[in-house]
Amino acid sequence: MKPKVGFMGLGIMGTAMAANVQKAGFPLMVYNRTAAKSESWATQGVGVASTPASLANVSDIIILMVTGPEAIDHLLWGEGGAASALNDKKTLINMSSVSPRYTRELHQRLVPTGVTFIDAPVSGTKQPAEQATLVILPAGPEAKIAELEPLFLAMGKKVVYCGAVGQGSMMKMFINLLVGVMMEGFVEVLNFGSLGGLSTEAMLDVLFAGAMNSPMFQVKAPNLQKKDYPVAFPLKHLAKDLKFIVDTAYDLKAPVPVAQTLLHLFDVGVGRGWGDEDISAIARVFEHLNPKS
Repeated sequence: MKPKVGFMGLGIMGTAMAANVQKAGFPLMVYNRTAAKSESWATQGVGVASTPASLANVSDIIILMVTGPEAIDHLLWGEGGAASALNDKKTLINMSSVSPRYTRELHQRLVPTGVTFIDAPVSGTKQPAEQATLVILPAGPEAKIAELEPLFLAMGKKVVYCGAVGQGSMMKMFINLLVGVMMEGFVEVLNFGSLGGLSTEAMLDVLFAGAMNSPMFQVKAPNLQKKDYPVAFPLKHLAKDLKFIVDTAYDLKAPVPVAQTLLHLFDVGVGRGWGDEDISAIARVFEHLNPKS
């Protein structure tokens, strides 16, 4: 019999991931701080918890997929928090994007409850979440992670064991730094070429024909051509992750000059009101910085 899963966090990613957990036949209960996002689940026969504690009480495995540390702390230790219902028979999986330092601190804070803690962020955005083709990046007890593989593969296509707790979050920082570098670089070169008189269509034709082509560029190119940025990965969330990356680099004494520049540029985007648009809306920042005719 499959374990009972409680899923907390029904945003862009969480909604799709929870739906795939249900589709795979796991008994499911959900909770979301904005209650309206949970209403449709009840009509599908999914239990909707009134508090995080009530969800944790009836679940064998509790999954967190929220925006960051403040939301996690609220779900666990706020009013009606889930921490009061955790014990050595339960597993808590944090799939949210947070810093390695916070992950290790969270683990230590959870030790007195006896719960098995797994650090398992994901690589992928809205469409891979919907298609269950995420890459799952778990860290923690290796035997327990192997036991959880059927659950992870309900949400993703590949599971990559990352090591001790904190290393899943470190892998997430690694991959999101590359996402930021690629997205900003793609926009920067197109903006540069455009100011030099090249057409976007010609530049993309050259790029897509050569070794520097990538699936990410293919997916984001229509946004840039239409100057429309439907959200798959919110710009504000990558800005948040870039702050985690820069802070982690400070702890490691790792040189990340490009990450520091990226943080500034994405923060400009958030400050200008584009944070709820897709990361490809970083193009708006370049339009804002371009010389005015």
